[in-house]
Amino acid sequence: MNYNEFRKLVQKWPLILSRDVIMNRADKQIIRNQLKRWSQKQLLIKLRRGVFILNADDRKVNPSRAYIANQLYTPSYVSLEYALHYYGFIPESVSDLTGITTKKTMRFKNDIGTFIYQHIKPKAFRGFRAFKDEAEFLFLIADPEKALVDFFYLNLEKFREGDMEVFDKSYRLQNLEKIKSKKIMEYADFFGNDKLKRVCRLFCEFIKEERKRR
Repeated sequence: MNYNEFRKLVQKWPLILSRDVIMNRADKQIIRNQLKRWSQKQLLIKLRRGVFILNADDRKVNPSRAYIANQLYTPSYVSLEYALHYYGFIPESVSDLTGITTKKTMRFKNDIGTFIYQHIKPKAFRGFRAFKDEAEFLFLIADPEKALVDFFYLNLEKFREGDMEVFDKSYRLQNLEKIKSKKIMEYADFFGNDKLKRVCRLFCEFIKEERKRR
């Protein structure tokens, strides 16, 4: 199979998995070698071992980084700063995309971006929903409240007891009018971490005070 034949076969695939390409073929190693050569020539972009995407000129679909993040390492959902910006809770866009997983912590860096995966216990692996990206591919992303709780949990060492200003001055959290304090505390309970619960209670007080000032 030459590259033109391969391109026509996969150009509508959001991602290319080597196992799918070599399935039921007798020349498996030849195909593996071709994928490697095409990757070296930048005809394919290698995202991680065994996972590729066609170069921008040849592919006919453009999946979002959020979709790619879900597929690179499963199970996972998008959370933390990427999700907080997605919902408008922080003003700055972020280049690195962080996913939450029940598997071990992992990191992939490729031409599409940097994908970081943080481990949490299975009991806390909930509170996410599915959206469609611009290419109509589904991706999983944390609920607004869960994105905040995940963020607090994975940054616990940065919080001091009673320091409410950190939410405004250090993290510049904004547009929190629709956040439900009850859901914040429900998600915090799943982690079984007392400090996290205290931080979340403090955050709920911060939201309450912000609403009084409006």
